[in-house]
Amino acid sequence: MEEKDINHTAAEETLENGAENAPEAGNEPISELDQAIADLAEQKDKYLRLMAEFDNYKRRTAKERMELIQTAGKDVIVSLLDVLDDCDRAEKQFNTSDDIEVQKEGIQLVFNKIRTTMQAKGLTPMESIGKDFDVELHEAITEVPVPDDKQKGKVIDEVTKGYLLNEKIIRFAKVVVGK
Repeated sequence: MEEKDINHTAAEETLENGAENAPEAGNEPISELDQAIADLAEQKDKYLRLMAEFDNYKRRTAKERMELIQTAGKDVIVSLLDVLDDCDRAEKQFNTSDDIEVQKEGIQLVFNKIRTTMQAKGLTPMESIGKDFDVELHEAITEVPVPDDKQKGKVIDEVTKGYLLNEKIIRFAKVVVGK
């Protein structure tokens, strides 16, 4: 019975001391350090892949941004080509005709076409004359004395028209204000 106890104790010590490193049939236990190293390598791989993907994303968006900047005005330019053609026709008419009324009518048609085309693209002119001076919309060029107190602080004249593009100011109106 004592011999069984000794063999049993030796088997327990073998399991306690070398169970981690002792090979079993096709299933070798992994130490915590080996597991941590494997996890670190996996996380490093994921990190490198994520960084490469992010770099590709940055390059792709930078390229798309450059293409957008280069072609941003294309739509407006294409829509104004018809107006340019009309200007060329009007110029030919100036050289061949002396009828001022016909020339005025042709020029007025070109101007109206420009305005219509620009309005179709979202451009709207500001109406400033007679309105209260507003620093958010107007740039005062000068102030002139006015005889009527009702005109004080109001826009008397418009030197340069202001414009909105899709409800956002793209050019302030340069105005003369009554004082």
